[in-house]
Amino acid sequence: MLHFSRLKTTAILVITAIGILFALPNLLPPAALAVLPSWLASSRVTLGLDLQGGSHILLEVDGAALRKERAEQIRDEVRNVLREQRIGYSGLTIRDTAIQLRLRDPNDTTKAVAELRKLAAPITNTLLGGSTGEMDLTVSSASEGAVTVTLTDAGLTARIRSAVDQSIEIIRRRIDQLGTVEPNIQRQGADRILVQVPGLQDPQRLKALLGQTAKLSFRMVDQSMSPQQALEGRPPPDSEVLQGQDGIPYLVEKQVRVSGEDLVDAQPGFDQNTRQPIVTFRFNSNGARRFAATTQAAVGQP
Repeated sequence: MLHFSRLKTTAILVITAIGILFALPNLLPPAALAVLPSWLASSRVTLGLDLQGGSHILLEVDGAALRKERAEQIRDEVRNVLREQRIGYSGLTIRDTAIQLRLRDPNDTTKAVAELRKLAAPITNTLLGGSTGEMDLTVSSASEGAVTVTLTDAGLTARIRSAVDQSIEIIRRRIDQLGTVEPNIQRQGADRILVQVPGLQDPQRLKALLGQTAKLSFRMVDQSMSPQQALEGRPPPDSEVLQGQDGIPYLVEKQVRVSGEDLVDAQPGFDQNTRQPIVTFRFNSNGARRFAATTQAAVGQP
């Protein structure tokens, strides 16, 4: 027969009582948890999706739409560069991931290629930092002034990866609004995101929350006519009327000068002079260059 000293027996009973005390919140309903001390209520074990059920959804980045949007953005930038350099061209078209054009004067080929290559940005290594040595687009020329700007596979892959990273952060912030505990949000493959929310029994609510499209872009206001004139008549082909949060219409250019994909970080803050709330943001090198060029061209405009 085993014999324990009084000290050991007391220790066993105390440890057992503590274990029961901390396990008790797992057996109580939410109403009873509300009256418990916070340090005890927080000891409740969070059940996973396999034990308590919940919502499960797999999201995928629309690679085709991303490639199309990127090609249109580069086409607009090519047009702007050639106009600024006063280089005549014709036949500016998009073919899959290539932007093709023909220079009116083949003697401008060297200058045009040099200027267009400035649109290329180095691809960043997300694991090690720094550049991978590859560029996100290439520029080539052929006989009789034919020039082709091609989006590289590495550049498109990097943009899809960046879109997934940004989407994960956005999804995490949106799900935090639900007040759920320990959602599982992780990348699957190159272009998919797995979202699991234990305890959320209404998958339609999750779909509605994640289905809200949020897209940041910087575009210039078209001042060739008033928004009211554009609404009553026909807006310029390269512009459209958008409604602000205050319901006021704005006539803006369709061309995206800087995309949200080039945004590295954004934080709320306050203006040091007026104490008004502001948002500070930081771009990557490509976005910083485009933002600088856009603001420089807009100096003096109302």
